[in-house]
Formats: sequence, structure tokens, C-alpha cells
Amino acid sequence: MSLRLYLLRHGETTYSRTGGYCGDLDPELTPEGSAMAKAFADAYHSIPWTAVYTSPMKRTIATAKPLCDAIGMEMQVRPGLREIKYGEWEGKTLEFVQQQYADEYIHWLSEPAWNPPTHGETSVQVASRATLVIGEIVEKHLTGNILVVSHKATLRIILCSLLGIDLGRYRDRINILVASVSIVKFATYGPLLEVLGDRHHLPEHLLALPGS
Repeated sequence: MSLRLYLLRHGETTYSRTGGYCGDLDPELTPEGSAMAKAFADAYHSIPWTAVYTSPMKRTIATAKPLCDAIGMEMQVRPGLREIKYGEWEGKTLEFVQQQYADEYIHWLSEPAWNPPTHGETSVQVASRATLVIGEIVEKHLTGNILVVSHKATLRIILCSLLGIDLGRYRDRINILVASVSIVKFATYGPLLEVLGDRHHLPEHLLALPGS
């Protein structure tokens, strides 16, 4: 039996619906986001889960909770799985950032590995803390199915780290929609991406919502 990581992005929030920058902000799931979490639990509860790890944010905990309740498993909270910090851009729209932080935005867009949002985090910094959690999981669980519930940027950066993709290109190479799950198997030659951004567990009316 192999080790598989199921990397789940949290369900919808008001910020994922509108596209505003949300890293350190801690919004609740919308009613639709809660329905997404339940839909994931309904579809995946029969898998023999080994452990569930989650970011400490309300939106990730609420996404993990329906599955944990269904299988009777306690989630393990890890701060390293938090979303990237957007600093002064938190809660702002893309248009506002482009106008008020033009130079910083251009630098971040061109090379986010080393250029952070204003007073925020680089993708290298996110990778440093998030991959420590992944390393802990891999060391602790040699086999089994592990659920990791995190955030859009953090999951993209984790996948880039595991798959050998330049961290500066995480926004250009991988997209992670709300409530989507990606599966990485740890095989003989290292991490193998088996599924990317799957949302088959969501009913049609939830799939039709914006998934940014």
C-alpha cells in the first residue's frame, strides 16, 4: 500500500466568490461553501482515511469538519498550512492593488518566489513552512490516505514543491478551484500527481458557481 495525499482546497467564501485578496483574513464559509464541504464528505467518507490535517483558518476547519464527523476522526491543525500572507493587500480587490501598489504588484507578478505582496509573504516563504508539514506527514505515515485541507496559493506552492516546478511560476502552471481535490501518490521515484483539481463530488448547481 502506498501513501496518498488528498490536497483539498476549502469551500467557497465571500472572497473566493469576488476574487478579493484573502490570506490572513479569516472569513467563514458561505452557505454554498458549507454545502461543498458536505458534498466532499458524502463522496469520500468511504475511503479508509489515516489522518486529516488542516490549516487553522475557519474556512479550512469548516471544510474538514463534515468528513471528520462522518468518519469519527479528529483533525490535526497545522499553522504551516495557512494561506499566503497578502500583507497590505488583504481584503483589497485586484483593481485596487493594481492602482495603489502598481510597482509591487508588477514585481510580485513577474517573480512571486522572491517578491512578496506589500509586507506579505513570498512563495519561497510559504513553501518553507508548508513543506515542513508535508515532510512531517510523509515521515509519520509511510502508507495510507491523508487528507490535507488548505488554501489556493498554499496548495499550488505545495504541488510545485513536490513536482519540481519553479516556485515563481505557481500562479502560471497550476490552478486550484474552490473545493477541488488533487491527489499525490508517493511512489518508488517520489511524488506522482494522479489527480489535479477534481470537483466531480460537487452537484451541478455548485459547479456553476465561480471557482476562483
